[in-house]
This record gives sequence, structure tokens and C-alpha cells, in this order.
Amino acid sequence: MGSLPPSLDLPPPPSKNPQHERVSETTLFNLFKAQQGYLNYFFQNLDLSQALSFTETLLNSQGTIFFSGVGKSGFVANKISQTLVSLGIRSAFLSPLDALHGDIGALSATDILVLFSKSGSTEELLRLIPCARAKGVYIISVTSVPNNALANACDMNVHLPLERELCPFDLAPVTSTAIQMVFGDTVAIALMGARNLTTDQYAANHPAGRIGKSLIFKVKDVMKKQDELPVCKEGDLIMEQLVELTRKGCGCLLVIDEEYHLLGTFTDGDLRRTLKASGEAIFKLTVGEMCNRKPRTIGPDAMAVEAMQKMESPPSAVQFLPVIDRQNTLIGIVTLHGLVSAGL
Repeated sequence: MGSLPPSLDLPPPPSKNPQHERVSETTLFNLFKAQQGYLNYFFQNLDLSQALSFTETLLNSQGTIFFSGVGKSGFVANKISQTLVSLGIRSAFLSPLDALHGDIGALSATDILVLFSKSGSTEELLRLIPCARAKGVYIISVTSVPNNALANACDMNVHLPLERELCPFDLAPVTSTAIQMVFGDTVAIALMGARNLTTDQYAANHPAGRIGKSLIFKVKDVMKKQDELPVCKEGDLIMEQLVELTRKGCGCLLVIDEEYHLLGTFTDGDLRRTLKASGEAIFKLTVGEMCNRKPRTIGPDAMAVEAMQKMESPPSAVQFLPVIDRQNTLIGIVTLHGLVSAGL
């Protein structure tokens, strides 16, 4: 194959200069220490009365709490809004650009609009204010530069003290956005406490995630039952129950009487130990002779996460728990594999 014509030659990969690409542990440590100092400056100089007024205003909102911002501040505003939504508080992110092209229609006189801007001179937000005010919205600015245009144009301003950015040029918004996030998330948790949000309510807003599952799922939601149960009677010969021991995928037999009361369990580990200790005599042994008569059990209404904790508790972990009712009747089995598969 001939060489490519000059116009199609690919440029060489960028050369590496180790002197410019290395970051020493000392440099990184010093940066973290510096950022810690800048964050401490924020905590030490924050006007708590302003923060409290802001928090109480959001708490008393009768409408939707809208957040807006541009660039990195916009990302922070969006994240804080989503945090409030996850706590069951009506909130939404309003893009300042989209607002000026129709989305301003989402605002009503009972709403609050919170504008995040480090400088307080963001043009897009300043253009948004008269439009929002025409809708009767209460407007709050959250800024870091004193005496800025945005603060002067809003109904309330919260000043977030900023010593400087961690960026060596004092330009990249890496400290200002950090304190915005800390401020917004702290206020969110204050609102969570004031509204007496319960774990059940929180879980209801997170049904698909691990948090929600651990707070919502009960044993009866994840257990195997009926035909899925590897059951046998105590008089059954061990060797006649090998298929049942393996085919249900539970790694055990659940030993029951005629009324389905749980008498004990016999695991594949018990099988190996019995075979090693008894040799050929195993062919005459019954499950009832070798089963564990005091297995760990759990009720159907217990939380699934409690089942996992019970499996992992001392003196030794187990892979399953028989599920019984108050009359010791077997109604299911929950396995570690099943809990993991459910996302717990």
C-alpha cells in the first residue's frame, strides 16, 4: 500500500513531558490543606442570620422552589434542586436561557426563585429578574461578591464568604462552587429535619436505588415460596433427597412435619460432614438424624436488610434463612444470593 498523500497524513501523537505531568504528594497535600483553609474561611464568616432567613423562607414556601444558575453555578443549582425533590419538597431547575424562551410560564406567584452566581453579575440571570418579578415570584440571590447587581435586584440575598479560589489564577470556580454545594445541601438537610421526614417517606422517593430497597423491601418481597422450597420430612433418607437438595438452588433442605412446621435444616455442608464422618452408613441415615434443629430463622415482615445482617452475624455466616410465621409454619426461604440479586 502506498503512503497517504500529504493532505491526509495524520499528526503525530502529542509528546509527553514528564516534568510537566507529574504531581507530587506534597503538592497534592498542600492543595487539600489550602482548600480546607478556604472552606474554613467560609464557615467562620457565614452570616447565620442570613442562612436562617433563607432556610425559613424555603420551609414556608407554598409553591415550587425553583433554582437557576449559569455554568458551574448552574450545575450546583440543579443538584440542590434534585436533592430537595428527593426529600419530597417541590423543586425544579429553571434554565435562565430557556426561561426567556417560554419556560418562564412555569412560575407562579406562590413560587420562590433562587439564583446562584458567584459574581452576582451574570447577565442571563439579571435579564431573568424582571420577567420573574412580573410573575409575582419571590426572588433570592446566593452570591459571593459583595454589593453586586444581582443582590441589589432581588428580594433577599445570601452572601457566601469566599476568600479566593483554589485555582492559582484565582479564576476557575473550584472553591466557590464547593461552598455553594455545602451551603445548599446543609440547608436541604435542615429542611428535612424541620419537616420530620421519616425513613419510610425517604425510601418512597428512592424505590429503585439501594437506599430505597434497603428501607422498603421486606423479607416477603424477596423470599422463595411454595414450589420453590426444598422441603423434606425428617424420616426421609439423606441419599434420597440429594436431588431436592441441589435442584432448588438454596443449598439446603428444609425439614418439616405434616403441618408444615419447621423442624430443622440440612445443608450441603452438613452432607459433606456426614459423609466424611459416617462413610457408607450415610445410606441408612435420615435427614432428621443429622439436621440442625435450631437454625436461624426470620419472619416475613422483617426488613430484607435485617435478613442480610442476620445471615452475616456471628458465630458464622449462613447463606439462607427459613421464613416462618408465628406458629413456626414454614412459608418461605430467603437466600443471600436472592438478596444480592434484588440489589441489597
